Amino acid sequence: MKIRSKVAALLATLFVVLGAAAALVATYIVLPSFAELEHADAHTAMRRIDYTLGMELDHLAVSATDWGNWADTYQYVADKNPDFVTANLTPLALRQLGVNVLLIIDRDGNVVRSSELDLEGERPLALDLAARTELPADFPWRADLSGGGPDRGLLRTNRGILMLAAAPVLDGRGQGPARGMVILGRLLSPAVVTDIGARAQATLSMLPPSPSGMREQLIESEVIAYIYRTFDDLYGRPAMTLRVDIPRTITARGRSAVRYASAYLVGAALVVVILLMLALDRMVLGPLSVVTRHAVAVGQDTDLTTRLGLSSQDEIGVLGREFDRMVERVAESRTQLVDQSYQAGFAELAKGVLHNLGNAMTPIGVRLAKLAERLRLAPADDARQALAELKEQVPDAQRRADLEEFARLACGELALAVCGAREDLTVMQGQANAIQSMLTEQMRPARNQQVIEPVRLTELVAQSLEIVPDGCRQRLTVETDALHTLGVVRVARTVLRLVLQNLIINAADAVRDAGKDRGVLRVSAEIVGAAERGELHLHCRDDGIGIAADNLQRVFEKGFSTKSRETNQGIGLHWCANALNALGGRIWAESDGPGRGACLHFTVPLATPEAAALAGVA
Repeated sequence: MKIRSKVAALLATLFVVLGAAAALVATYIVLPSFAELEHADAHTAMRRIDYTLGMELDHLAVSATDWGNWADTYQYVADKNPDFVTANLTPLALRQLGVNVLLIIDRDGNVVRSSELDLEGERPLALDLAARTELPADFPWRADLSGGGPDRGLLRTNRGILMLAAAPVLDGRGQGPARGMVILGRLLSPAVVTDIGARAQATLSMLPPSPSGMREQLIESEVIAYIYRTFDDLYGRPAMTLRVDIPRTITARGRSAVRYASAYLVGAALVVVILLMLALDRMVLGPLSVVTRHAVAVGQDTDLTTRLGLSSQDEIGVLGREFDRMVERVAESRTQLVDQSYQAGFAELAKGVLHNLGNAMTPIGVRLAKLAERLRLAPADDARQALAELKEQVPDAQRRADLEEFARLACGELALAVCGAREDLTVMQGQANAIQSMLTEQMRPARNQQVIEPVRLTELVAQSLEIVPDGCRQRLTVETDALHTLGVVRVARTVLRLVLQNLIINAADAVRDAGKDRGVLRVSAEIVGAAERGELHLHCRDDGIGIAADNLQRVFEKGFSTKSRETNQGIGLHWCANALNALGGRIWAESDGPGRGACLHFTVPLATPEAAALAGVA
């Protein structure tokens, strides 16, 4: 990764860390503070509801006190005068009081008079409390009938929750003895609940008592906070639950504020990052990139005359000037090294050429020896003598018949010798052509591009076998079935043919050293890497003597050989390694140990059609 990318990644990482920190602060500090404000607002709204409900009960208590401290009421409890009922306990009076039920109770708990009214429908309510003739024995206010003070509270009835207020019946001057109690009640209808919520400036709903038993509970959704409070009746039992709906506008505004702040922070951070990257690019990364490109160009090219020539006085300028001086010294050293290695290179090239020529000339010499022996044994002289004798008209018929039979047999043998000689000459002509091709290839300057040719690997192995000595071919069975699937590849054919020739000869020698009359060499291949920059990977596995672990690397060293010094100079595999390295490939060996065979691997880059055209495809 380039330094510019690393700096950009570092700044981006810092930006992400700061963004994450800001997000954590917003999530766990800022937004919860807005949520706490909403919670406080919700509890405040419920307190307003509680206060408004108390005001309603206080209003009922005032009305109950007025009716209880009225001389006419005091007298009515004593004499049950019907005129009092006709004149005062009318629907109009209940509507003016804003109550649904009015009860007058005597000291014994008996209901002296009860009146009820549906304030919304002008009809009786059929309220169970109004239908009683006396208060229940467990009614909490029964103990206050003989002189208690005013009371208020809630009561569950058959028509819903009833707000109740009670006051003692006095003589009109606030004196007693009390003759009973006046009870006023108002139902908490939906309209009353809505009115209480409106006066408390909240959205209010009445629900059944909470089964969880919690007195107050806050539940939040995405857009609304719900706060619940349970209210007890006169008996101390849960009578109802009121719910206040609080829109979560505070949190919404808080989120909006956090988004705006985050957007501003991101924008500011981006501006800072851009300005910082521009400054770094101008002062550090740009000059460093120039130095890097120059260093890469020097490493990839043979031209060491180009100089950076930086004039800045900072560390990069000093680095550039020192690099120029270093390149100048390298150029001088290279000139000296080329001059010193010129003659050594010729000697090394000659050794490789002579070694390969020796490998190629050996089968030609063997075939020439066989051809000379075949021609020596051919009955040419005897046939010539027999023909000469036949021309002299031999008088002996038996002798003439024997000479004719001999001439016929001699001609057959001579024909066979000529056919064999023709075959040997054809093979030697092919081997001579291969030697000529090899010499032509070796005569190319070392720095020239190798000729790239399209070839099938099976044909390449067959061509290599043509220049292998007969004894090696007779000792080895070369299997190439795994090569048929690869098709045509573009490689330096001449070089790979020589490499395969050396490997085949080495495999045959390994089989001989293992004490076998015949062995197997399996050649397989695969293409590795991307299609446009792939490599050809060949495997040559034999079942010969194998290679010791200590020698797996040394077999490619110049002069090293595990064979007899009389027949081997340790040049073959060393030449193969150099030739493959020159092509951009490499070679290595694998073996499980002595007596267990060996596998030689080598790779060469594959040329694309375009690159092959530039290099000159044969």
